[in-house]
Amino acid sequence: MSDTADRYALLADAFLACIRATPEERWDAKSPCRGWTARDVVAHVINGHRGILAAVRNTPPTPAHGVLISPMGDAPAVEPGADLVAAFTACRDDMLATLRDPALAARTLPFGPLGPVPVEQAADMIGALELLGHTWDLARATGGDETLDTDAVTRTHQALIPHYQALLATGAFDASIPAPAGADAQTAFLCFTGRQP
Repeated sequence: MSDTADRYALLADAFLACIRATPEERWDAKSPCRGWTARDVVAHVINGHRGILAAVRNTPPTPAHGVLISPMGDAPAVEPGADLVAAFTACRDDMLATLRDPALAARTLPFGPLGPVPVEQAADMIGALELLGHTWDLARATGGDETLDTDAVTRTHQALIPHYQALLATGAFDASIPAPAGADAQTAFLCFTGRQP
């Protein structure tokens, strides 16, 4: 497996664990993402995966497991009884298959705050941003474990700093807020993404 696939798998599995740990009664809880519930956060991550996979494979995204389709960056509708674990697991498995295939991993994504870059690079930077940030969002909304992988947080934060203005322009996150003096890596990263730890 490539290093990128390994790093993606670590973050995707952490997000999946957070989905599995969410109590049923907390899916409608307000998340740190304005206007989104915990359910919306998961649906958004699923939708983003589907959009990237569709672009790589030149096929339209399709709804599955009760999670519908919306424009990239939005949170699609979720049907009653939707299986969010199955929906994200399918996306994770498809993304891993893409990252493990050298030809697919090298395909250029025509969109995104980094500009046209290979899907492997997008997954390693924007994908990491999405999975780390939204794992924390989901945990914060549902009373779960908010601890993120320190190495992944540090690597992702440093990689994204040069792209801050482009990320801000696309609405990938809100404007950064100052990190407290002596902040740890996770707090500094979350403040960089406009989140209030």
